[in-house]
Amino acid sequence: MGLPPRASLRRSGLLVAIMFALLGALVWALNPPQPRLTPAPLHPLPPGCPKFGRAFVPTNITGVLDPPTDSLPENVKYRVLYRLNMEACSCGCMQSVAACRVSNRDCPASLQRTKEIVDQAEAPAVKQ
Repeated sequence: MGLPPRASLRRSGLLVAIMFALLGALVWALNPPQPRLTPAPLHPLPPGCPKFGRAFVPTNITGVLDPPTDSLPENVKYRVLYRLNMEACSCGCMQSVAACRVSNRDCPASLQRTKEIVDQAEAPAVKQ
């Protein structure tokens, strides 16, 4: 005859559990250990620059006072603000150019880069 229905169900459940355990052991055995790598910095910091432990994070600042961005045409203003928020300041503060302009108004690197970006954005607008 065969096994009673309850014993057959237990046996099937036990076989399924054993198969999952064997499959898990196989997956674990085939997975090689992963090395813990950290990427090298893209640009080595010059001597004397402050070294911050944080990474650059883009910002979402909507206006810069010096040079003013409010007088620009709307499409040019958005393009300028996008670049200012996405580009890291070269002074070593690990902030965007826009954030450096807002938090450190005396930074010559962010002022120069902001003027360059505004001039580059205005040049094509003048030709049109």
